[in-house]
Amino acid sequence: MDSLTDLYQEINERQQKPKTGSYTAYLFEKGLDKILKKVGEESTEVVIAAKNQDNAELVAESADLLYHLLVLFVQQGVSLAEIEEELVRRQGLVSQTKERRTIDDL
Repeated sequence: MDSLTDLYQEINERQQKPKTGSYTAYLFEKGLDKILKKVGEESTEVVIAAKNQDNAELVAESADLLYHLLVLFVQQGVSLAEIEEELVRRQGLVSQTKERRTIDDL
């Protein structure tokens, strides 16, 4: 696999032509709630890995999160091009942010 685009295409193909025993096909079979649950779980695991300063775990969990996000995008009919266009649109813009509490303050 050369890129996220390749993985996205593979996931899209798996949605169109489910393969018996495939985890991706399983996620699509279970539907949006299962996919969202996995995105949430993997997001939390990324945060924990970063907080623990475990870069190997951060890489592994980030890969899991990206995979599940791609499954979500395919499920919802969102293309990678749309995500890229949004990122380009935001590039160089100054956002108006307020100071937010740190995790320690929660």
